[in-house]
Amino acid sequence: MPRQPRIQFPGALYHLVNRGDRDEAIVHTDEDRQRFLETLGEACAKTGWIVHAFCLLPDEFQLVVETPQPNLVDGMKWFLGTYTIQFNRRHRIKGHLFSGRYRSLVIDAVGDYLRRVCDYVHLAPVRAGLVMEREPLCTFAWSSLAQCLQSPEQRVPWFPAARLFQQAGLSDDAAGRAAFEKTIEQRRETFRAEEWNHIRRGWCFGSAEFRYHLLKLAQNPEAGFTVPRKEAGPVKAEEMLAQQLAALGWTEQDLKTRAKGDPVKISLARRLREETTVSLKWVANRLRLGTWTYLANNLYAEIDLKPKPPPRKRGRKPKPKPSPESPVTPKPKRALASPPAVIPEPTESSPFGVPDPSGSDPAPKVEIPTPAPAPEPAPEATNTGPEELPVYCL
Repeated sequence: MPRQPRIQFPGALYHLVNRGDRDEAIVHTDEDRQRFLETLGEACAKTGWIVHAFCLLPDEFQLVVETPQPNLVDGMKWFLGTYTIQFNRRHRIKGHLFSGRYRSLVIDAVGDYLRRVCDYVHLAPVRAGLVMEREPLCTFAWSSLAQCLQSPEQRVPWFPAARLFQQAGLSDDAAGRAAFEKTIEQRRETFRAEEWNHIRRGWCFGSAEFRYHLLKLAQNPEAGFTVPRKEAGPVKAEEMLAQQLAALGWTEQDLKTRAKGDPVKISLARRLREETTVSLKWVANRLRLGTWTYLANNLYAEIDLKPKPPPRKRGRKPKPKPSPESPVTPKPKRALASPPAVIPEPTESSPFGVPDPSGSDPAPKVEIPTPAPAPEPAPEATNTGPEELPVYCL
């Protein structure tokens, strides 16, 4: 699946995050950290970026960048590539340094969204355990908070903190810098992890109007970027619904007061489902049609579905029954051979069989032939001479 193009437009604000490959370190020494900031300054000079906050941890970096020109992709490509080459040469290694694609969050410039994201970046050393509980945040030198507490003449040129002080309602003087440090320390004690979920996840951080503006901007093919499909679907659906309500002469009150089974509302829901990517739940809530299961039953009740055949029974197929019109031909029986002989059991009166109980056909008597006596052996011839006595050898 191809990657979605980055959201780019003039004056955009981004929260950029990237980690080391396999969660390995991206800086080993202070020389690496210094070279990272110098490369970031060179990227800002080439692209015109304005950095509002940064934090360099051992295994990741976080930036809050404003791009006066839509050149985020080109600038990050040069910045990450240049630092990786220099890091590999310095440590005599090869291969990837950063883990995959960096994450970019578009920030709303109106309101306090920029200040909240900058607070999230400045508190990153606390979440990483690099600053002890009673240790001031300004002791972590590789964060933009240390730059904010310095005078404007001592800061790097690519980090003007004027907008950050303006968001906090403070002036960029000694008293304002002291108040800014106190505000961050108070924020450190009261922050909760649930507050940062919108910053950690998602593609946009701002008001509903800002999100809608980006979704409208993404529909133009000349914009050069896209948004998640689940976010783009409701925008098109709202436009279609506004056109249909204007054609019918309805208002939002009519959607609330009309019954949930109104045929016109059902037809509107069917068209939204056919021409947009919104879900049944979204349509049911938007048109006041009850639950999404009720809407599904109404949408698909009129579809003429082909009746399903009855379930097939398992086992042997039953023999087809003959129709009443066709005559039934009896199957001829197979003739048997000679019937088996029945041997009656012997009794005392009839040792060879039981007579017929009716007495009409008594069993015939069978005479058993007497076996002939064996012939006597012929007498041996006798010798009239003197009897020979046996001779024994001793």
